[in-house]
Amino acid sequence: MAATRIISVIGKKNSGKTTLAVAIAAEYVRRGHRVMAMKHASHPVSIDTPGTDTFRHFHEGKADRVLIASPGVRGLFERVADDTDPITLAKQYLQGADIIIAEGFSAHPLPKIEVFRREVSDTPLYDAGSDTAGDWIAIVTDDDKLQADCTVLRFRDTMWLQLLANIAWDGAKVIGP
Repeated sequence: MAATRIISVIGKKNSGKTTLAVAIAAEYVRRGHRVMAMKHASHPVSIDTPGTDTFRHFHEGKADRVLIASPGVRGLFERVADDTDPITLAKQYLQGADIIIAEGFSAHPLPKIEVFRREVSDTPLYDAGSDTAGDWIAIVTDDDKLQADCTVLRFRDTMWLQLLANIAWDGAKVIGP
């Protein structure tokens, strides 16, 4: 069995994190890799609709876990006491992946790809003087002047996505067989 890798796609709100995560995941699938994804939310999420059976089992019945199974898709609703780290989540739920794209999780020690767009913010999350600057493997940006101690790719560059996929694969953290 091949090693499982994990990378984190980070950036400020509305910077294009999901768009980049989806694009790089599709590139890995095109290359024949098994891709899995996780998303960190800083707010409570509502993933079910009031009145549905699963909602009622979870909320009214107070079930610890509710699994809904339908043709081609399954969903698990689970009560948890804490915000578990991405490595633990990957090992618990995403076994068998060649690579896991973790959107968010910027506070965790994962290899990071930052999406930085000037229309969203004047400064990136990346800070060359911070203790975590070494976690950045790349920044993808529309800022022609941005410099960093990691690879900086510009949206206008030719083949930036394919190059980024190579850099991310090589820089991803290996978390298991």
